[in-house]
Amino acid sequence: MKKILFLVFTLLLASQNSFAQEQKYDWKKMKPEQRKELIQNMSPDDRMKLLKQFRENMMVEELEVSEEEQNEFKNLFAEYQEKQNEIKSRFKPSEDYDNMSDDEAKRRLNESFEIGQQLLDNRKLYSQKFMRVIKPQQVLQMYQTEGKMRNKILDKKQDGSGKTNPQRRRP
Repeated sequence: MKKILFLVFTLLLASQNSFAQEQKYDWKKMKPEQRKELIQNMSPDDRMKLLKQFRENMMVEELEVSEEEQNEFKNLFAEYQEKQNEIKSRFKPSEDYDNMSDDEAKRRLNESFEIGQQLLDNRKLYSQKFMRVIKPQQVLQMYQTEGKMRNKILDKKQDGSGKTNPQRRRP
């Protein structure tokens, strides 16, 4: 888990400008080893808070959210992320598919579809809320950026070496 968080932070640091100014550390000027050590010495709660701030700031910067709307956007984005994570936590994937009965596999498959539908429904609900704060184009861009981040994390996680796996790369 620590390795994944470090990879996420490293990816996000590459696109951060405003976050460095909000923190007592200048993340962009730090060497990777220094960032890694600093992150490893943080409590799990502090690491999660830092990740949350990185995500929020990255989205604000990427979407060019106006200063007047930034606080409202960040609060809404945090609420959206929390709700998505809550829904995802309801599904516990199994690693023992070979020993699963057909009925159990079908039940788990249907359960995964239900969770996927809940995630989609939540996304639709929050798109309406986001459009009260930012333009529809920005909402679309936000969801696409979210997907790109997820793909980068998965690429790094699967490869394990820190290099992007070209077979998982998205167009």
